[in-house]
Amino acid sequence: MSDKINVMIVEDQAMPRQLFEAIVKSEPRLNLAVSIDNAEIADICCARHDVDLVLMDVVTKNGASGLVAAEKIKKTNAKTKIIIVTSMPECSYVERAKSIGVEGFWYKDFGKEPILSLINRVLDGEIAYPDEKPEVTLGLAKGSEFTERELEVLREMTGGFTNAEIADKMNLSEKRVRNVVTDMLEKTGFRNRTELAVRAREAGIVILERKEGDI
Repeated sequence: MSDKINVMIVEDQAMPRQLFEAIVKSEPRLNLAVSIDNAEIADICCARHDVDLVLMDVVTKNGASGLVAAEKIKKTNAKTKIIIVTSMPECSYVERAKSIGVEGFWYKDFGKEPILSLINRVLDGEIAYPDEKPEVTLGLAKGSEFTERELEVLREMTGGFTNAEIADKMNLSEKRVRNVVTDMLEKTGFRNRTELAVRAREAGIVILERKEGDI
């Protein structure tokens, strides 16, 4: 058993977790060391079980962030390889994962490559990211039509923040935030900012990450 690669799965949805577990168990060189549903304890479990490879969802139980957990693991043991998986097309996830030093990234619903193939590439020393991000639509607009500023404001809107609160958080004037929201309403064809925020959250185009300590 000692010559096998210890794998940890961090996934809160039952079906994907069972699928990942079955895939790991089917591969002779892999050993399923631990499978959990909350990224908040991922770094502890990683150290306790001497994990070599982590397969981790972006958003896990109670909203705990897989990217925050990945950053903790990399700071403790940079040699631990990590693959982030997600069903959300949130535009910032890929760049965030790269900046942390995550070796692989896989879209559950959009991935063209089988997850086992990507696992093997990462274990063989490759950095494995998708060639392109999934294109999603929000009302009448494609995700690629939104500016970075619009996405930043939209991300805060999905958290229920008012224009004034967003302006304060982003160090902008409230008028500037209102103008950004108006531009997005024109692009999407939605009637108001509430509908825009709800639809954006449902589409997964932006996700407001829960900070550590948030309830």
